[in-house]
Amino acid sequence: MFESIDKLVSASKGEGITRTNRILTWPNAITISRLLLIPAVVVLLSGDGTEGWGLALLVVVMASDWLDGFVARKTHSVSELGRILDPLSDRILIGAALIVFVVQDVFPLWSAALIIGRDLVLLIVGAIALSLRGQTIEVRWLGKVATFDLMVGVPLVAWGGFGLPLAAATLAIGWTCFAMGATLYYVTAVQYIRDLSTMLGSPRN
Repeated sequence: MFESIDKLVSASKGEGITRTNRILTWPNAITISRLLLIPAVVVLLSGDGTEGWGLALLVVVMASDWLDGFVARKTHSVSELGRILDPLSDRILIGAALIVFVVQDVFPLWSAALIIGRDLVLLIVGAIALSLRGQTIEVRWLGKVATFDLMVGVPLVAWGGFGLPLAAATLAIGWTCFAMGATLYYVTAVQYIRDLSTMLGSPRN
């Protein structure tokens, strides 16, 4: 779910990757399926006794973010629509999940605000780079580590907050992962802002 923001400010510079204007591609189908499953995730997370199923579905839907990127690269079907729809679907997914977690009192408002606030900053950075230079900022390896930590930490914290089996253990592991991921999240945000400054200060190609 968090990786999509890094992809938005990331350059698609992999060798052998060609972009297409086609709409009906397998990666786009996976992304659209992710969008269609968001209401089911919200309903299950909001239900009484269905929270575990909701978290399981959330993890599956989150994993599809990796799957559509993998398929796009392997099939050389990176599309312009996918570049927009993929991060948008992930933002809707994580935003919806965080709202439910906060409302259900299983995730603190301040921690949700940390994630959403950083993502908004990166959205602005990416938009500036695209609008002024028509370029994107290359994703950093440290950002991928932060993303992974948060993808593990947030669902585990919510699991523990819901009082599901092994709640104490999942809370401890989840908050540890969240603390590491959130720290790295903001470190990379500063790096991306510096990358934008360097880009804007360099001569146009």
